[in-house]
Amino acid sequence: MDPVKTVTSSPEGQLVDSGAGAVLLTAAGQVGVHEGRENGHWNNVQRYSDEVPGLKWSQGQAWCATFVSWVAMRAGCASLFPRTASCATGVAWFRERGRFSEYPAVGAQVFYGPGGSEHTGVVERYGSTHIYTVEGNTNVNGSSEGDGVYRRVRERKSIRVYGYGYPDYPGGIDSADPSWPPPAPIPHPDGLEPFPGAEWFHSEPRSPVVTAMGRRLVAEGVAVYEEGPGPQWTDADRRSYANFQRKIGYRGSDADGWPGPVSWTKLRVPRT
Repeated sequence: MDPVKTVTSSPEGQLVDSGAGAVLLTAAGQVGVHEGRENGHWNNVQRYSDEVPGLKWSQGQAWCATFVSWVAMRAGCASLFPRTASCATGVAWFRERGRFSEYPAVGAQVFYGPGGSEHTGVVERYGSTHIYTVEGNTNVNGSSEGDGVYRRVRERKSIRVYGYGYPDYPGGIDSADPSWPPPAPIPHPDGLEPFPGAEWFHSEPRSPVVTAMGRRLVAEGVAVYEEGPGPQWTDADRRSYANFQRKIGYRGSDADGWPGPVSWTKLRVPRT
């Protein structure tokens, strides 16, 4: 079986029926991994250089691009990403294939700095003002030394964000680029409401779909509505949905109340 097309379970906000889902699961699974340390300093010695064929020479050097190459390889998507320890080479690889954009996309490779040459990571999801990423050779304490794999939140319009490489995932890619073709819809069982997309909920929608979702949350015994449910997405919907996410096993930031394709499928919202 081609692993790029394997259907897999994933945390919220991640695609589940394409390479993007496999890439995001693989990247998220490395959060918390650190490089080596000696003489009181981090030393850039990590597992990824040794485990990516052709990149062993990069051991002890900046490894953000090597990390992305490792993620792509482990996710079964090696041919969809550049295999390189160089961010600049990564940018050129996507540009040569006509798959580079100034807009974020789920599962895209983001590049930072002049010409995209300074740093890179993988986009888990995006909003109107921020991108949410998994990055290697970084930190969350403001130090100039990267020390491990972390989730980061970045401003979309920051001058440091150079652009995004779009892997050629089966079924397409969920992109903010208005000129990019939308991804193929995820199949859903007959009679159930298709997942409307993560960004739809962030737009505070008013729709019968929200009412149908709320009624299912009531039926699951997790609702916290004082009135309703009704068609307007509210904080009560989000808190109720977070309770449902916890009910089906999500923990921490994965149970944030924002619907994703995995939990939506499990909620089984009837078609409106």
